[in-house]
Amino acid sequence: MPNACLGAAFQHGPGMVNRAADILADQLRQATRIVVFTGAGISTESGIADFRSLGGVWSRMKPIYFQEFVSSEARRREAWTRVFSGAAGWVGKLPNAGHFSVARLIASGRSSSVITQNVDNLHQASGVSEGQVIELHGNASYAKCLVCDLRHELDELRPVFVDRGEIPVCKACGGLVKTATISFGQQMPEGPMIRAEEETHLCDMFLVLGSSLVVTPAAHFPVKAKQNGARLVIVNREATPLDEIADLVIHDEIGPTMAAAIRDLN
Repeated sequence: MPNACLGAAFQHGPGMVNRAADILADQLRQATRIVVFTGAGISTESGIADFRSLGGVWSRMKPIYFQEFVSSEARRREAWTRVFSGAAGWVGKLPNAGHFSVARLIASGRSSSVITQNVDNLHQASGVSEGQVIELHGNASYAKCLVCDLRHELDELRPVFVDRGEIPVCKACGGLVKTATISFGQQMPEGPMIRAEEETHLCDMFLVLGSSLVVTPAAHFPVKAKQNGARLVIVNREATPLDEIADLVIHDEIGPTMAAAIRDLN
């Protein structure tokens, strides 16, 4: 509920979306360098299940740890079966109003980048350039060699695995190829982490959209932004551990809220 010292919190309910969106719109207009931080909640409106809730990805299948993928041919085969069967459901969906609102915010020049925990490529599909999307957990829409880092398109690998039954290897060096996601037990990508740190330090607003803010080290970024003097805004259906330090908290759907907030944004 609202905290007089920290700002306002809005719960889901009739008439609340417009009021919350108006306040958010005012804060967006006052900001000059907004970092958008997105989690699974922005993509659920596109039909992509989140990770941890009932019915989410990890309630339906156990994750394959990085070391398992590297050391076990059987686990690699299982991983590629999931990729080409669409079992995880991370790719093949369309951006929603939340993604398009973020793209418009970036096109306006008010936002410098999107830091995302998602692997679904929907920010790029909504029109945000690859250079402005900082992917902390990688991308499920293509694969990379674990040895030489060469990118491989899934359409190129599909006949290798589906038609010939062969586990994909790098066409350049013969190394193991894996989807470009960061698996459990795999080291976080150094480049994106450094960029996320830099953007967090420079922003005057840190806008969280659809993240539970419980997964570290990613959840440290909004705390650092707040400590650096940036305004912290959280839009998420459920409460998060950082609601109490945020300047504005909106517990509602991201697409309608963001679409209303940027409607008249110049």
